[in-house]
Amino acid sequence: MSCTSVYPLNLNFVFEIRYSELLGKVIRGGGEKAIFRHTQRNKKVLVRERLKMLLDDGEPFLELSPFAGFDLPYGDVPAAGCITGIGKISGVWCVLMANDATVKGGTVYPISVKKQLRAQEIAIQNRLSSVYLVDSGGAFLPLQAEMFPDQFHGGRVFYNEAIMSAMKIPQVAVVCGSSTAGGAYVPTMAEETVIVDKIGTMFLAGPPLVKAATGEDISPEELGGAKLHSMISGCVDHFAPSEKEAYECVRNIISTLNYEIPSEETLECDSPLYSADELLGLAPQEYGYTLPIKLILSRLIDGSGFQEFKANYGTTLITGFACIEGHLVGIVANNGELMHDASLKGSHFVQLCSQRNIPILFLQNTAPHAMEPANLLQAEDHANRLKAQASMMVAVACAAVPKITLVIGGCYGNESYAMCGRSFDPNFLFLWPNARVCFMDSRSFSTYSQENDCRAGESELNHLREKLEEESSAFYSSARLWDDGVILPQSSRKVCASLRPFSHGTPLPPKHVQTLRRGGEGESVGACGNAVGGSGCMLHPPPMHGATGANAPCVEVLHVCVCGNAAVGAGGGNRWVPVGMPWVGVRAPSTTPARSNGCQCPTLCVCRCVCVCGNACPCTTCPFPPRTCTC
Repeated sequence: MSCTSVYPLNLNFVFEIRYSELLGKVIRGGGEKAIFRHTQRNKKVLVRERLKMLLDDGEPFLELSPFAGFDLPYGDVPAAGCITGIGKISGVWCVLMANDATVKGGTVYPISVKKQLRAQEIAIQNRLSSVYLVDSGGAFLPLQAEMFPDQFHGGRVFYNEAIMSAMKIPQVAVVCGSSTAGGAYVPTMAEETVIVDKIGTMFLAGPPLVKAATGEDISPEELGGAKLHSMISGCVDHFAPSEKEAYECVRNIISTLNYEIPSEETLECDSPLYSADELLGLAPQEYGYTLPIKLILSRLIDGSGFQEFKANYGTTLITGFACIEGHLVGIVANNGELMHDASLKGSHFVQLCSQRNIPILFLQNTAPHAMEPANLLQAEDHANRLKAQASMMVAVACAAVPKITLVIGGCYGNESYAMCGRSFDPNFLFLWPNARVCFMDSRSFSTYSQENDCRAGESELNHLREKLEEESSAFYSSARLWDDGVILPQSSRKVCASLRPFSHGTPLPPKHVQTLRRGGEGESVGACGNAVGGSGCMLHPPPMHGATGANAPCVEVLHVCVCGNAAVGAGGGNRWVPVGMPWVGVRAPSTTPARSNGCQCPTLCVCRCVCVCGNACPCTTCPFPPRTCTC
């Protein structure tokens, strides 16, 4: 039986068609007229042909964010006017940034700046050599306020160039067209620069501005051509009579970098037992439905073999080890809501991967934002979940290993942070076409509006729902560079495997963060005073619940006295009493909730400062100084 018959809620290839349509627009660039002008009148090579001439034959090129720039407030800018990606030049992996002069003459838009900054960030994070193919008319002046003055606007490109040079990350530039205004700093700040005769020019102010200022007529070649900069100004290092010779010169430069190349040993591996083509049918379209994540994993990993970690604990998060193209990775995958126990399990596993220097692949399919709790018990559960998710966020943020995030369904709300969303700096983040990126989905929005007595009219609510639906699509996200691109589900294994060779750097040094198996602030304290499921104090482990007394199962309580004894609730078993200490045993209370027998504290404490070993943490309001926890 096929996957699509088992799971009728599939894409029906709608998203794949949309993907193909957008990809066609990206390849066409500025359109037929612009292509004709670029190739026939200006005698220049198209940007994708330039990349073919530069890259090693037969080696893959991973294009990043090809759908950036569509449906923006200021119109369509296909591929943000520049091609960025990662490929091999003379055997060295490089980040490439190439202006597409067929798109609005290579004019730089705000989205173009953002895309180039992201490419530089990838180069810094993964310590990859960078190659710039410069062919730009400078900034689009009507939008200068959106790309000039702020910290992460256009000037950041030049700052990054300086930082990368200081980090000994090689940078090479080719001036194969105009390099005007601030853009002239890109080749000037590169470590080696090649300029192409007749078509390459560099100047801060072009001939029209010179004429306006001085009245002098001057040609672009005279003002800032290849011969001037290679023979007089010294702004470039190599003169190339043609583009073909320029790219051959770049290949020679890269071959002499003496740059450390990460090992790329080819390992034998088994193909998955199930076809990757079935992933398109498995991709969830109905986001209230939880897809069994192991169906996805079995089509991604070698031999469909998965060594699961804590298989019976926190089952709404799947963690474990697998190989992709022969290389070991840790996998963290959503399998439902990220509950309290699942979050603690996730933080433990992420830290194991960090300690063992194993890259982590996050498969993100988080649930829509949960509504407010309806009662005190739900509020308790939400608070516990919050603290556990915070622990997982700490582990993910501090993990000093490569992290790759693949959003296969929903990217909703706060849970996406713990699953290494964009704000947690994964080395790469990709979306499936069906992915939704939003804090709250449209159905939750409707429920939220009703529960909060929203007075907006039905038409206004419908408009907001439609807006929310549109702005949460994967293509909307990718157009704004909230990710590194949309990939087809059936290409996921290939993309993940291609990321391995150059995902060897990391922006974070190792952090000393304790392994968080359980929450440390009394999330689960039984009425007997012992921690539920706690691993125990290293010197004096508390007994198991129900080991003595009535043997009744303990229930979680809201109020815990500062002395460490449970104040209310029902349950069996005695509080463990260390010899020589004034701790009093706790037995099952009467039918009326009361403080534990023998507890002499004047008031009940609700701070719930109880360690997982069952001992109270320091609190100043208790007449008995609490025992120091030795966990």
